[in-house]
Amino acid sequence: MIGILVITHEDLGDHLIRCASHVVGMKPRQLSHLSVFTQDAPEVVLIKARKLIEQLDSGDGVLLLGDMLGATPCNIASRLVQPGKVECLAGVNLPMLVRVITYRNEPLSDVIEKGLSGGQSGVIQINAEESSHAN
Repeated sequence: MIGILVITHEDLGDHLIRCASHVVGMKPRQLSHLSVFTQDAPEVVLIKARKLIEQLDSGDGVLLLGDMLGATPCNIASRLVQPGKVECLAGVNLPMLVRVITYRNEPLSDVIEKGLSGGQSGVIQINAEESSHAN
């Protein structure tokens, strides 16, 4: 099973995990978050992230989900990438997280593909016609 570490500003990762747990009906195992606050030293966060990765990895790898490309949480995550063992996706959203939870028993490369497609397909504009069908 692929371990998942959500690295985000403030408590966004915690909230995403709570929402995803609600959607899938349980708190998945080998899933954790790491909050990055303004006052945190990146080197200290990096050490915490390495420890969490060790805890989450059962031998199948760990997928890091960062909130925003170019921001501190994602920059820290990018320093942890080990191709084929620890991979990282930027731009985490709820559809992406639910998708990687759902497919985390597949190989890491497949989980990455599913996460990217879930995250991208979950971002769409809803037009008036579609929203009127929801009522």
